[in-house]
Amino acid sequence: MPVLFLYPRLAYTEPMRRHLPALPLLIFLLSLPAAANTLYKCTDSAGTVLYTNQQTSKRDCTVLSHMQGAPAASGTAAAGKVATASKPRAASTPTPGDFPRVSGNEQKARDTDRRAILEKELANEMQNLDKAKKTATEAGQPPEKLQPLRDTVALHERNITALKKELGNLR
Repeated sequence: MPVLFLYPRLAYTEPMRRHLPALPLLIFLLSLPAAANTLYKCTDSAGTVLYTNQQTSKRDCTVLSHMQGAPAASGTAAAGKVATASKPRAASTPTPGDFPRVSGNEQKARDTDRRAILEKELANEMQNLDKAKKTATEAGQPPEKLQPLRDTVALHERNITALKKELGNLR
């Protein structure tokens, strides 16, 4: 930065000098509080451009941006009470009456089917892992073929981990 003040002709090009007066305005606009929801670009009768968060009838204003109110930070005081961290609330829209429902027995049957499918997939992945390990450890494999085989082994191991996790998440 000292160079900018010591050698202004070297530091600024002509286009930069033209836009330099707008720099304080830009800094000001960036520091506006979040409560200023709408930003206007207003031009008065003399052609002067003004950026503001207040629209007046004396100027020709266009909306540059409109921000929705920011959510309150958790743990802040509001109306004398401290907000506490809680579980996210369910959607405030109730379920429609004609929404399809599944009986308890049907849901249990679906869960049982899902568990059976996951267990079958786990057994297949374990077999594929054993085959991949045997292929990777066979003698006489060329070095350029070893890395893809190791990658295959790692893939099957990740799949097994994911399937075990999914089975653990079932009710």
